[in-house]
Amino acid sequence: MGSKEIIPEEPQEEMTVTLTLDDGSEVECIVLTIFEAGNKDYIALLPTEGAESEEGEVYLYRYSENEEGEPELENIEDDDEYEIVADAFDELLDEQEYDELVEGEEE
Repeated sequence: MGSKEIIPEEPQEEMTVTLTLDDGSEVECIVLTIFEAGNKDYIALLPTEGAESEEGEVYLYRYSENEEGEPELENIEDDDEYEIVADAFDELLDEQEYDELVEGEEE
Protein backbone atom coordinates (compact mmCIF):
# COMPACT_ATOMS: atom_id res chain seq x y z
CA MET A 1 0.00 0.00 0.00
CA GLY A 2 1.22 3.47 -0.79
CA SER A 3 1.61 6.09 1.89
CA LYS A 4 -0.76 9.02 1.96
CA GLU A 5 0.72 12.44 1.80
CA ILE A 6 -1.16 15.01 3.81
CA ILE A 7 -1.11 18.42 2.20
CA PRO A 8 -2.07 21.21 4.59
CA GLU A 9 -4.74 23.52 3.29
CA GLU A 10 -3.45 26.96 2.56
CA PRO A 11 -5.41 29.60 4.40
CA GLN A 12 -7.49 31.51 1.91
CA GLU A 13 -6.31 35.05 1.56
CA GLU A 14 -9.05 37.59 1.91
CA MET A 15 -9.58 39.63 -1.20
CA THR A 16 -10.14 43.31 -0.54
CA VAL A 17 -11.32 46.17 -2.69
CA THR A 18 -11.33 49.89 -2.08
CA LEU A 19 -14.68 51.53 -2.78
CA THR A 20 -15.02 55.21 -3.53
CA LEU A 21 -18.35 56.36 -2.14
CA ASP A 22 -20.59 59.07 -3.57
CA ASP A 23 -19.15 61.65 -1.15
CA GLY A 24 -15.60 60.91 -2.39
CA SER A 25 -14.52 59.02 0.74
CA GLU A 26 -12.85 55.64 0.36
CA VAL A 27 -13.71 52.47 2.26
CA GLU A 28 -11.69 49.27 2.20
CA CYS A 29 -13.91 46.20 2.04
CA ILE A 30 -13.43 42.45 2.22
CA VAL A 31 -14.98 40.55 -0.69
CA LEU A 32 -17.37 38.12 1.02
CA THR A 33 -18.65 36.43 -2.10
CA ILE A 34 -19.72 36.83 -5.71
CA PHE A 35 -23.07 35.21 -6.34
CA GLU A 36 -25.86 35.03 -8.89
CA ALA A 37 -29.36 36.37 -8.37
CA GLY A 38 -31.89 36.47 -11.15
CA ASN A 39 -29.55 36.05 -14.09
CA LYS A 40 -26.90 38.59 -13.10
CA ASP A 41 -23.83 38.43 -10.88
CA TYR A 42 -23.57 40.41 -7.67
CA ILE A 43 -20.85 40.99 -5.10
CA ALA A 44 -21.14 41.27 -1.32
CA LEU A 45 -18.61 43.52 0.42
CA LEU A 46 -17.95 43.97 4.14
CA PRO A 47 -16.28 47.24 5.22
CA THR A 48 -13.13 46.65 7.30
CA GLU A 49 -13.39 49.80 9.40
CA GLY A 50 -15.77 52.50 10.54
CA ALA A 51 -19.33 52.31 11.86
CA GLU A 52 -20.46 50.06 9.00
CA SER A 53 -17.96 47.33 9.91
CA GLU A 54 -18.98 47.40 13.58
CA GLU A 55 -22.64 47.01 12.60
CA GLY A 56 -21.80 44.21 10.17
CA GLU A 57 -23.35 46.17 7.32
CA VAL A 58 -22.80 44.51 3.96
CA TYR A 59 -22.66 46.40 0.66
CA LEU A 60 -24.28 44.71 -2.34
CA TYR A 61 -23.38 45.71 -5.90
CA ARG A 62 -24.01 44.42 -9.40
CA TYR A 63 -20.78 42.74 -10.54
CA SER A 64 -19.32 42.29 -14.00
CA GLU A 65 -15.94 42.19 -15.68
CA ASN A 66 -14.88 44.39 -18.58
CA GLU A 67 -13.03 43.17 -21.67
CA GLU A 68 -9.68 43.29 -19.82
CA GLY A 69 -11.10 41.08 -17.05
CA GLU A 70 -11.15 43.97 -14.58
CA PRO A 71 -14.04 43.87 -12.09
CA GLU A 72 -16.72 46.53 -12.43
CA LEU A 73 -19.26 47.34 -9.73
CA GLU A 74 -22.56 49.08 -10.35
CA ASN A 75 -25.00 50.44 -7.82
CA ILE A 76 -28.32 48.62 -7.61
CA GLU A 77 -30.76 51.47 -8.25
CA ASP A 78 -33.99 49.49 -8.41
CA ASP A 79 -35.66 48.60 -5.08
CA ASP A 80 -37.20 45.39 -6.45
CA GLU A 81 -33.83 44.26 -7.80
CA TYR A 82 -32.19 45.06 -4.46
CA GLU A 83 -34.79 42.96 -2.60
CA ILE A 84 -34.08 39.98 -4.88
CA VAL A 85 -30.33 40.36 -4.35
CA ALA A 86 -30.62 40.81 -0.56
CA ASP A 87 -32.86 37.73 -0.29
CA ALA A 88 -30.43 35.66 -2.39
CA PHE A 89 -27.54 36.80 -0.19
CA ASP A 90 -29.46 35.93 3.00
CA GLU A 91 -30.17 32.45 1.61
CA LEU A 92 -26.48 32.05 0.80
CA LEU A 93 -25.58 32.98 4.38
CA ASP A 94 -28.12 30.54 5.78
CA GLU A 95 -26.68 27.75 3.60
CA GLN A 96 -23.11 28.53 4.68
CA GLU A 97 -24.06 28.56 8.37
CA TYR A 98 -25.90 25.26 7.87
CA ASP A 99 -22.85 23.77 6.13
CA GLU A 100 -20.59 24.91 8.98
CA LEU A 101 -22.96 23.38 11.54
CA VAL A 102 -23.08 20.08 9.67
CA GLU A 103 -19.30 20.01 9.22
CA GLY A 104 -18.85 20.82 12.92
CA GLU A 105 -20.99 17.83 13.92
CA GLU A 106 -18.93 15.41 11.81
CA GLU A 107 -15.69 16.10 13.70
